[in-house]
Amino acid sequence: MADKMESREPADGAAVNAIPQHLEDSADSKLKPKKEKAPKTPTPLKGPTPLRPKALLPVKDLPVDPDSMFKNGFLADVYSERPVGKDGIHKVVTRFPPEPNGFLHLGHSKAIMINFGFARFHGGDCYLRFDDTNPASEEEKYFTAIEEMVSWLGFKPIKITHSSDNFDHLYKLAEDLIQRDGAYVCHCTKAEVVAQRGGSKNKPRYACPHRDRPFAESLNEFRAMRDGKYKPQEAVLRLKQDLENGNPQMWDLAAYRVLDSEENPVRHNRIGDKWKIYPTYDFTHCLCDSFEGITHSLCTTEFELSRVSYEWLCDRVKVYKPMQREFGRLNVSGTVLSKRKIMKLIENACVRDWDDPRLYTLIALRRRGVPPGAILTFVNELGVTKAETTIDIKRFEQVVRKYLENTVPRLMLVLDPIPVVIENLRENHLEMVELPFSKDPAFGVHTVPFTKTVYIDRSDFRETASKDFFRLAPGGSVGLLKVPYPITVTGFETDPASGLVTLVRAHYEKPEEGATFKKPKTLQRKSFAPNYPHANLSSYIHWIADCPSKNSPVKATVRVFNPLFNAENPDSHPDGFLAVVNSKSEEVYSNAMIEIGLDEIKRRAPWPNLEGERDIACGQMGPETVRFQGMRVAYFCLDRDSVDDNLILNRIVSLKEDAKKA
Repeated sequence: MADKMESREPADGAAVNAIPQHLEDSADSKLKPKKEKAPKTPTPLKGPTPLRPKALLPVKDLPVDPDSMFKNGFLADVYSERPVGKDGIHKVVTRFPPEPNGFLHLGHSKAIMINFGFARFHGGDCYLRFDDTNPASEEEKYFTAIEEMVSWLGFKPIKITHSSDNFDHLYKLAEDLIQRDGAYVCHCTKAEVVAQRGGSKNKPRYACPHRDRPFAESLNEFRAMRDGKYKPQEAVLRLKQDLENGNPQMWDLAAYRVLDSEENPVRHNRIGDKWKIYPTYDFTHCLCDSFEGITHSLCTTEFELSRVSYEWLCDRVKVYKPMQREFGRLNVSGTVLSKRKIMKLIENACVRDWDDPRLYTLIALRRRGVPPGAILTFVNELGVTKAETTIDIKRFEQVVRKYLENTVPRLMLVLDPIPVVIENLRENHLEMVELPFSKDPAFGVHTVPFTKTVYIDRSDFRETASKDFFRLAPGGSVGLLKVPYPITVTGFETDPASGLVTLVRAHYEKPEEGATFKKPKTLQRKSFAPNYPHANLSSYIHWIADCPSKNSPVKATVRVFNPLFNAENPDSHPDGFLAVVNSKSEEVYSNAMIEIGLDEIKRRAPWPNLEGERDIACGQMGPETVRFQGMRVAYFCLDRDSVDDNLILNRIVSLKEDAKKA
């Protein structure tokens, strides 16, 4: 979500009016903006390239026009209004204004793309402005993470600014507003303010007893707030608006509050202890937009009521007034995005940290290996309307899957290996087999060793043959990917204690010179794959050779991530979202094996790298940019905890939405 989705997170899903501690519950929650009929989601235009920042390489078979969301629907209508900017300039200027008190999540990607993408599409500028007006909850790690995520998504702000850059100017305007009879200092309690606003039963509203105090008295009291005379919640500067207005955003909002005291000192991340009072969002946001010459202040519909107070304040202090317009926020089902709820997941050891790949924070999605271009494609396909959108997380995964299918190379990977000894091959047999990295010839090829002992996945062998099983079983034959001839099972061994198969014995069905090759029963198919003359593609299995001289296999630990919750709406459970945490949300395969093509993929990452260029949207080129499709298994990336002798892979997404457990 834009604006406060990225800057102030609503508590338990409530809309945010940005009222500070002293007045935080005083708005009438029953008054809501009039619902508008949502326009139809625009149909994306077709074009040759996927959605991506301009510097990214073309990707085939992703026909979505990268700019469709700006050409159609809500954003096209917003641009048609063409506001005149500061100093009479028509250039589009936007801003992405997160509060640095948490990590961004998938919903924020929509706000980032709307603000940065809208400006880029129209040849304008976008600021990254940190709304740092609540130092008690802000930390340096959030500033850093937010900046990194904007860069990771492929956007570069024209300038990074902070609301605190303007604190001196904002304070001066607050004093001017008092002298213009536009603000006053209030000493009411929280309960008294709620009652003044009609309370929970919508009783008649009435004015604060301090509302009509002389200007000079309010000015002196405001300066006393600044100088530390009052503790938090003992005094607040309120705007003198219109109590008769039906909009609660006009019911004398808070403009400044005391946050610092001797008992509870507050130190600002950038300016230290200079200020004891801090401006609220309602006072700061519109004025900082004005100072920066923002033409389009794009935010989510929960701030639609705020538009009137936004414009009122700009007019009252006589500054340039930007145009605010509201779009529907992006929600996703099957997970939680709330900072408070994610913290509970961490505290209860349901996840490891904010970047745990089972979460949908942007840092978690990056670690999981989701490409930034896939996120942008997802947002673009949704389009932009005023309607709030809740998207099934499976739809997001399908976009990621489609994006990866066309942009990453392929390797053979075995999750749960068992050895197959091909008894009629020599001990020193070594044959190099050529494998393509992709269906696209431009990705190139590589070679892997084929030896007497190969490893296959345990799921590809059954101890008893059956008509509906076309992989390895006693007496049956199957092809090994790209190996010229199939193998036939001659026997197997099991562990007496566990009963698990520990070794399979097989025969390589290479015909004697001059003999006719006889197709095994499991390979009787109508069509056969190129470069694999004796088997149908549906009949091969992947494998990895035991060949120490070629450093094969490459061993790894693989983490397979399943849904974190066993419910579509975790918050709907009567015992709370923690009651539906999936105990099998992470499965670990500690003995997995990868073929040696991984080394080349690591050197060339991120893909595609067809002309020696690199995808700058991948930011710092971390290990998560080493992505590949494990054939017949899933899509994977390297985890940052990997070391040379202990690789860790994260599953990005399955090959199919209904893929069964390997």
